[in-house]
Amino acid sequence: MTPSGKQLQQHAREVARSLEDVTGGRPFTPHLDVWKVHDKVFLVVTDDDPELQIITVKVDPDQGDALRRDVESITSGHYFDKRHWISIGPGAGVTKQLIEHLVLGSYDLADDHGPRGQS
Repeated sequence: MTPSGKQLQQHAREVARSLEDVTGGRPFTPHLDVWKVHDKVFLVVTDDDPELQIITVKVDPDQGDALRRDVESITSGHYFDKRHWISIGPGAGVTKQLIEHLVLGSYDLADDHGPRGQS
């Protein structure tokens, strides 16, 4: 089942909340819910436009290219470097599992301590 925009955003927030050393807030604007690990952004939830219910995450550039090519509702990242960030909206191919995978991967890229479980 493809999650709606609100469900996509809520699931991303739940995944972010479950991770270690994560903080959330709205440092840029009241419409951007920003999640950080060790003061580095890894997730942005956009709340300013009901028609644009997206999340934005950091990705490996090759993975981002493949996702943008294969999934219509994945685009270059809003507000960030277009090569290293993607924005995900509701649509075919976007699942809760994909959202979780992308949020966890973004967390790992932003975290100075490497992938979860490694020291």
